[in-house]
Amino acid sequence: MAGQAPADLVTRFEAQNVSAILLDAGGVLVFPEPGHVLPPLRAAGVDPELATLERAHYQAMAAQDREAVPPVRATWWRNYLTTYVAACGVPADRAELLATEMAERPRPGSWAYAGLGVKDGLREVAALGLPMGVVSNSDGSVEGDLRRMGICYVPDGAGPRAEGVEMGVILDSAVVGVAKPDPGIFRIALDALSVPAGRDVLYVGDSLRYDVTGALAAGLQPVHMDPYGFCPASDGHPHIRSLAELAELVRTRTDSSDMALSGCEPSFSTREPEWRPDLARYRTQASNRRHAAGTAP
Repeated sequence: MAGQAPADLVTRFEAQNVSAILLDAGGVLVFPEPGHVLPPLRAAGVDPELATLERAHYQAMAAQDREAVPPVRATWWRNYLTTYVAACGVPADRAELLATEMAERPRPGSWAYAGLGVKDGLREVAALGLPMGVVSNSDGSVEGDLRRMGICYVPDGAGPRAEGVEMGVILDSAVVGVAKPDPGIFRIALDALSVPAGRDVLYVGDSLRYDVTGALAAGLQPVHMDPYGFCPASDGHPHIRSLAELAELVRTRTDSSDMALSGCEPSFSTREPEWRPDLARYRTQASNRRHAAGTAP
């Protein structure tokens, strides 16, 4: 199914009602900061639009998911950028060198850009009235970045109310000491929300390797944010194109168990995917994993 047009995506929504929604940050709420990536791209002779930058992100994540060996801290960002800049139009024979140069100059706030339609879509999801939280592999900056951008926040009881959507919890792997796909990070989030684990809890993320696998290991229902159909192993888990579509799927599910949305049959499948990386490999490293600046949140 990889590379299909969005209208061809099939998302199955079955069975139980939804009790809570957890969201990834990178690729769901935030993307690489255009102010950081556009100057080197323009210097290389390309000037992509914002929508092209977002599409490039999903292409880069799909490339990571296709790799047989999990990425490591020292090379993840460079490898991601190699696919990313090529997807933006940089010739293949120059992409790796440009990606290496960009990766060697990490900057704070590398993932501090709210995606197109994210704020409106998140407000639609929040209007469902369900417990919500963010679970992110990051470098300790995700909660502050999300608050500063006016995307979402956890009330701290001090000062004026922040802009954006109120969350019950925002977890950063570098803060809690455990990272996806280890199910422990999801358990911490659900404990904070006082919600039991189950397939009626949705986790929305953009990665097979971290998000789909991690959610399944925690006993949750993964939902793959895959606007362009790049998922390299699409069977056994649902896909969405936007947060607004997620809100519509959940909202309509409360009224009907059989519907069509945007030419799709929306329902969530409980069948496990054929693709699954070695979760044990990640668990052995989870206690000391700290993502370098620029790692996807």
